[in-house]
Amino acid sequence: MSFRSAGFRPAVLGSALALVFALSASALMAQDAQPKTAAPAAAGTAATPASAASAPTAEAAVKPGDATAGHAKAAVCGACHGLDGNSSDAQYPKLAGQSEQYIVRQLTDFKAGTRQNPIMLGMATPLSEQDMHDIGAYFASKTPLPGVADQALVEHGETLFRQGDPKRGIPACMACHSIDGGGNPGAMYPHLASQHAQYIQATLKAWHDGTTWGNDAHAQIMPSIAQKLDTDDIAALASYIEGLHSADNQPATAAP
Repeated sequence: MSFRSAGFRPAVLGSALALVFALSASALMAQDAQPKTAAPAAAGTAATPASAASAPTAEAAVKPGDATAGHAKAAVCGACHGLDGNSSDAQYPKLAGQSEQYIVRQLTDFKAGTRQNPIMLGMATPLSEQDMHDIGAYFASKTPLPGVADQALVEHGETLFRQGDPKRGIPACMACHSIDGGGNPGAMYPHLASQHAQYIQATLKAWHDGTTWGNDAHAQIMPSIAQKLDTDDIAALASYIEGLHSADNQPATAAP
C-alpha cells in the first residue's frame, strides 16, 4: 500500500509511526503490570475467542439436488403447477421434466426480482439455494403428460421449430431446445415438449412486446427472437410444442 499516493507526507507518516510505537509500548507496560498468576489463565481463555474470530464463517456447500428432499419442499408448488409438475391450469407452466439447472435459474431470478412475478417472488424469497436445487431435482424426475397440437397449425409450427425462417433471421427452435424439445440443461435452455400452448403463447407474446427476464446475454436471447415472430407464428409454435413429445414419451400411434 502506498501512503504517498493517498496524500500522506513523510512528516505525517513519521508522527503516525511514533504514535503507534507509543501505544504499543503502553500496552506492553500494562500487560507486565498484571499479576503473574493471572497471565496463564488469561492467555488460555483469550486464545479460543481469538482463533474463532479469525476463522472464516463457511456456509454449507450446495449439493446437487435431492429429489426426495425436494418432494416435501415442492408441496406448496403443487397448488399451481400440480403435485407432479403437470399443471391442470394452462396459464401455469408444467414443471415436470424441466431440468434442475433451469428451475434453479428461474427461482434465483424470481427471488432477486430480475424476473418479475408477485406470486413467484413470495414463493422464492424464503428458499435457500439448496432448496432450489432440491425442488428442481424433484420436478426433473417427473414425466410431463403429453399434450395435443392443433393439426391446422402443425405444419407451420414444425417448420419454425425445425428450420426457422432464415429470411427473417429466425433460428430453428431445436437448435437450442433439441430436436425433441427436451432442452439443454447445461446451457439452461428449457425443456419445451408438451408444455401448455397457452403458456407458451403468452410468454412469446410478452417477449415480443418487450418483456425481459434480465439484462444478461442469456436473458436477451428469446426476446430478440420473439420480436421477429408475428401472431400466427406464435400461435403455430405454441400449438406444435404442446403436441411435441420426447422420444421416451411418444404416443404409440405416432408416426416414427
